Amino acid sequence: MASFIFHSGWFSIARNGKVICAFRVGDVFCEVGEQRSDYTMNRGSFQLKEKVRYRHPLFIQAVKQEGESAILTLTEGQAVFTLEHDGEQIKIQMTGIESDKKIWFKLPATKDEAVYGTGETFTHFNLRGSKAHVWVSEHINAGQVAEKLVKNVLGIHRPDKVKKFEKYASYYVQPTFLSSRKYFFHTDATAITRFDFTSETEHRVQMNQIAPVYIGFGDDFEAVLTNLTDLIGRQIPLPAWVYDGEILGVQGGTEIMDKKLQTALDHDMAVCGVWIQDWEGRRMTAVGKQLFWNWEWDRELYPELDKRIAAYAEKGVKILGYCNPFLAVEKPLYQIAAEKGYCVKDKDGNDYLVTITTFPAAMVDLTNPDAYEWIKGIIKENMIGFGLAGWMADFGEYLPTDCVLFSGEDPYIVHNTWPTLWAKVNREALRETGKEGEIFFYTRAGFTDTVKYSTMMWNGDNHVDFTYDLGLPSVIPAMLSLTCCGFGLSHSDIGGYTTFMNLKRSEELFMRWCEMNAFSPLLRGHEGLNPDLNAQFDASETVLRHGAAMSKNHALLKPYLMAADKKNSETGVGIVRPLFFYYDEPRAYDELHEYLLGRDILVAPVIEEDAVTREVYLPADTWIHAPTGKEYQGGVYIVDAPVGSLPVFYRKDADAAVHEMFGAMHFPKESELYV
Repeated sequence: MASFIFHSGWFSIARNGKVICAFRVGDVFCEVGEQRSDYTMNRGSFQLKEKVRYRHPLFIQAVKQEGESAILTLTEGQAVFTLEHDGEQIKIQMTGIESDKKIWFKLPATKDEAVYGTGETFTHFNLRGSKAHVWVSEHINAGQVAEKLVKNVLGIHRPDKVKKFEKYASYYVQPTFLSSRKYFFHTDATAITRFDFTSETEHRVQMNQIAPVYIGFGDDFEAVLTNLTDLIGRQIPLPAWVYDGEILGVQGGTEIMDKKLQTALDHDMAVCGVWIQDWEGRRMTAVGKQLFWNWEWDRELYPELDKRIAAYAEKGVKILGYCNPFLAVEKPLYQIAAEKGYCVKDKDGNDYLVTITTFPAAMVDLTNPDAYEWIKGIIKENMIGFGLAGWMADFGEYLPTDCVLFSGEDPYIVHNTWPTLWAKVNREALRETGKEGEIFFYTRAGFTDTVKYSTMMWNGDNHVDFTYDLGLPSVIPAMLSLTCCGFGLSHSDIGGYTTFMNLKRSEELFMRWCEMNAFSPLLRGHEGLNPDLNAQFDASETVLRHGAAMSKNHALLKPYLMAADKKNSETGVGIVRPLFFYYDEPRAYDELHEYLLGRDILVAPVIEEDAVTREVYLPADTWIHAPTGKEYQGGVYIVDAPVGSLPVFYRKDADAAVHEMFGAMHFPKESELYV
């Protein structure tokens, strides 16, 4: 347990009797200062410019004990830091410092320590040696796509090339990190927080807002996550039906939807849902097939959709939709919102129109109580009341810092919390209609409180390729880092999303992604930004046969996944877990392209194009290779991995139910797929 040890003129923080750090009168405790900030946004991507005006150290003037708390008086006027401990958690509160000041402080580090988190990370997992900024943004931008297109034309293929971590932004950020020394750091600050993990002896933290800080410990990583999620919240379990097979990604109207579902069923696919993102209408742009953001059923595109919801339900198939916090300026809902003053304003008092790829859209002002209830009512009536069983609750990253909010709050402080407000709207709609546990939604953007409001994350608009930074491999560290932040339910689009010109999805990529997602919390497809350029689930008989096998394998995982889901809701230990959670081995702390599914299954997705083998690291245990039944001990192996036979292993010591589950699975051979 954590404790404080007081001495004359100083005190120390200890755990189980071992001193972690000490504070003495005369020591520098932190630094405080001011800086000029200038943030500009273009299509959800931000350019962050900061210049420090001044910063100076705060020295400890006095240390005293007050009950179980330590009170530090500092040299900045009336600055007082109060450290409280409750079991395995320490809370640091700061008073006497003006709220607009910035604060810099350091935490002790060891040379071999690893750190994880700060949100959803796509290119790195262990962030030691990197810097991170906690600011919600678009992860995928036009510049990245343009660079990819040019390189494809020139034949420059470096799929494993990754830039410095700080060169990337993320949809989901959180001022939290998890240490290999079995502790977490978290702050309630909503303005930008910066972490610098480049020093061998200390972790440097810059908070651009005065807010409480928490440090929590545990005897193992599960205990640390439970401690963290006791603080920030957890997800509720997903509806049981989502584990019954694949949710097909389909669009284009009722006739196409009917035909595609029937094709899947005729090929013996296990289908639990059909996701139609264009249920509210679509627009054709220079970028691709996009959506008309007017959250009402498009009767012209989807005639008799209300009847299909009931008819599909008789087959055990749900219908899902899409929404986001924007409004299409050409459509009726925007006209209502504009007349009522429900939209975010610019400095001239006009509705702030944000350009999304090629078209402008207005934002519902979620700080306006009337607007908040209005958009929630639309979700309750037009989506839940209509019969949709779930939806993608997209976006949340786009609040500009030069807008004017109804609440009068500084948008710089609100920006990171905007996706949290959006998740809260959706969650309250479920709760108020009594549909929690029956319906779910999945969000792309997030911040701290998204953990307790969203029912699931998805990993965003990944490229339809095998590149390590933006394609298939990138979603593995994304899921792992979310777990380390306390968000234990996440998944990705089968095959990715971002498609343009020569950036298009192959059948191989679709099947490899499908294999991986079959052994993840959710198996859900997406046709992508330009569906006509992409291989879909029905691209060929080979892809259909492959999809049938993987959808049924995923359905067989249902009891196992539901148990892991329940554990996540009760303890905050995610379904997808890092290897180091249970194996104290050097490679386990750095492994970012393998993961544990629950406690007993290890998944090593094939992440290279045209690969027929995969190097697999197995931590010290006895593992059974699911496709062949061959037994392996811990070590590094090259295993056969043709399409249809991804490297998935389960522990020999797992319960009999796990052995029986894998005994019923089928991993099709090439001769079965390529008939």
